[in-house]
Amino acid sequence: QVRRVSAPIRREMRRRAAVEPVIGHIKAEHRMDRNYLKGRPGGRPGDCINAVLAAAGYNFGLLLRWLAELLRAIIRAFLETIPAPNIA
Repeated sequence: QVRRVSAPIRREMRRRAAVEPVIGHIKAEHRMDRNYLKGRPGGRPGDCINAVLAAAGYNFGLLLRWLAELLRAIIRAFLETIPAPNIA
């Protein structure tokens, strides 16, 4: 007997498979293995702050790459509109 996975579960599994490498990268690159931020005794806001700041840094890097690509496209389009000089 073959058990099939329903479409919503398959979609959720694909989403999780796409997110887990990002989480691993953030934990490795943003030093989330050890939290140096201290919170109030009894609470762990330092962990939350660390995760939010790491995610913000990751998203900021994505935004910078996107802006660099946009700037390259604008410069490329601008340079294509300039006519080449005639050398005769």
